[in-house]
Amino acid sequence: MAEATETLFPEFPPVSAQQWTDKITADLKGVPFGKKMIWKTGEGFDVNPFYCAEDIEGLAITASLPGEFPYVRGTKICNSWLVRQDIDVIDYRDANEKAKKIVAESGVTSLGFHLKGDEVNEANVALLLDGICPEKTELNFKTCNRKAVELIGILAELFGTKGADTSKCKGSVAYNPYKRPLVDGTVLDDDWVNEAVAVVKAGEALPGYRVLAVDACFLNDAGSYITQELGYALSWGNDLIAKLSDAGLPVEVVAKKIKFNFGISSNYFMEIAKFRTARWLWAEIVKAYLSDCDKQPDRCGDGYCVCACKMKTHARTSAWNLTVFDAYVNLLRTQTETMSAAIAGVDSITVSPYDEIFKTPDDFSERIARNQQLLLKEECHFDKVVDPAAGSYYIETLTYSLAEAVWKLFLDVEDKGGFTIAANNGEVQQAVNESNKARRMMIATRRLSLLGTNQYPNFTETAGDKIETPDSGCDCGCGCGSATVTRLDFSRGAFDFETLRLATEKSGRRPKVFMLTIGNLAMRLARSQFSSNFFACAGYEIIDNLGFETVKDGIEAAREKKADIIVLCSSDDEYAVFAPEAFKLIGDKELFVVAGAPACMDDLKAAGIDHFINVKSNVLETLRMFNQKMNIGS
Repeated sequence: MAEATETLFPEFPPVSAQQWTDKITADLKGVPFGKKMIWKTGEGFDVNPFYCAEDIEGLAITASLPGEFPYVRGTKICNSWLVRQDIDVIDYRDANEKAKKIVAESGVTSLGFHLKGDEVNEANVALLLDGICPEKTELNFKTCNRKAVELIGILAELFGTKGADTSKCKGSVAYNPYKRPLVDGTVLDDDWVNEAVAVVKAGEALPGYRVLAVDACFLNDAGSYITQELGYALSWGNDLIAKLSDAGLPVEVVAKKIKFNFGISSNYFMEIAKFRTARWLWAEIVKAYLSDCDKQPDRCGDGYCVCACKMKTHARTSAWNLTVFDAYVNLLRTQTETMSAAIAGVDSITVSPYDEIFKTPDDFSERIARNQQLLLKEECHFDKVVDPAAGSYYIETLTYSLAEAVWKLFLDVEDKGGFTIAANNGEVQQAVNESNKARRMMIATRRLSLLGTNQYPNFTETAGDKIETPDSGCDCGCGCGSATVTRLDFSRGAFDFETLRLATEKSGRRPKVFMLTIGNLAMRLARSQFSSNFFACAGYEIIDNLGFETVKDGIEAAREKKADIIVLCSSDDEYAVFAPEAFKLIGDKELFVVAGAPACMDDLKAAGIDHFINVKSNVLETLRMFNQKMNIGS
């Protein structure tokens, strides 16, 4: 159990939560505390602006140590995670050379191989792993489900031939039956249970290998909220245990063969809480299945074998918030995501190269992705402290609040028959897709920012030439393809804006947007900057100005530049005079826009002025409208 430490800074008197609230309320000067200061999350609970010791009083989760059930603080007493790089195997010799090089020279301690199902055979696997020690490097494999048993057998025989101690060989073979309804949109029949049983039995030859995959990263990449990703993942894992134990396999055997593969979103503190919550709730779920087993090792005090309750977690940076435009910002996103997973104590991490979503990553982007983890280890020493978030009033409260929301979703799925039924009915996919849609709407209205995409875009950047056409075909050879149930929508958060901007590129012309700045200096500069960023999100050419003495001078300058759109940038008070004058002079020759939402907006609309842009605008829909007026297809 964790021991209490002495109180720090005793000379400072304690301040209660009510005292903080009273002070903030006074400073708000009449603005409601709840409206201004409470964060309405998408996770099913609200977040306060501050937390204190009162908020974590009585929370049992704060009393455990790392390595102690229920593993909130980690399943181990160190924080050394594995640095993993995944390789799509096209040529087996090339993949082998690459794998050996990055293990020997680049700090990689875990490898992930994606093999085409029809290419799984002894010769190819032997070539792929030639010169790679399975006792020193974690090896993870992903292939068609129908090849999982064969691949496990090949690996066991190959390791035996090499003289490896299989008890020291760590890794996974990702058998995931739920890919069919979630990704392919095909109903999962009951035959998968017998197939999964065979996979687990084959996996007994490799005791250190996890062979059942809970790929919650699919949900993350499809834009799920954290509550959904974790709630559905737990239900997914629970269904594996329930169905395979009903088929005759011991619960502890099944639990020890499951590996959870999570995504990592950019919700930094919430992600730290997610992994802590995941370990806690999974431990409780597994323990509920177990009976007295005094002869088993690793018993806790109440006579239960809890070694099976330890969740094995791999984390991969999210694809949902990666962007094609201003792609180097992806490095910032994946870095903070990696930090949250490392602090939370996951077992291994894959950092996606910044260019992964629009091309095959090259040596540079892969090296940078590896180094992002190595920096956290070697320079930031994240691996030297276990669960540094422990005791944080904020994160401990987040962990508990998230657990409540996740458990509610978990019970709801179980009440409806479990994850298999929910996935086959398309219920999981529909719920996640609705979240994707809601989050993309937040991006469209700038309530959620994607730097370089819907905020502060690079005005002159083009991206069409750098995008490679992905291979969308199925390579598993198992007949999947025609969807009969709802599939997950993997449209990224930036997808709509990128489609809009790429349409501008494809059209071969860039509409010119002229900033007619006049009047109040501060307001015209602020609104011209806002408007420039607004229209640059569609790839338009921006022509900014320092200011004009008269509206007529501004319109004449705009026509000299052959502007397509003229944006009036001034103060609210001055719009009552400047806007009607500009509208009359422009006529039907150019599109006229007023930057802001002045009090005289209704009068201006009555005068025939239709277009206004401001902080409450739906940026995406507004730009789509202008694209249509410019005859630019989507």
